[in-house]
Amino acid sequence: MNSKINYEDGPMDEVKIVADFLPSPEELAFREETVKVTIALSRSSVEFFKQEANKYHTPYQKMIRRLLDEYAQRHAI
Repeated sequence: MNSKINYEDGPMDEVKIVADFLPSPEELAFREETVKVTIALSRSSVEFFKQEANKYHTPYQKMIRRLLDEYAQRHAI
């Protein structure tokens, strides 16, 4: 990515306004109630989440929690 982008003045194509899809600050600050549980996971699963979490500088437990939340949300009746 060493190439420099050259911007030029000129006509723009038709502008298309899109709906705001970003969450509000209130939604970002909201913390859902959590419940502490004890669960035994396979060593390989925990190592996978630790490695992935390390790449993104986030706690591995949070990644597991978000995965479970997403699964539950998609499969809720």
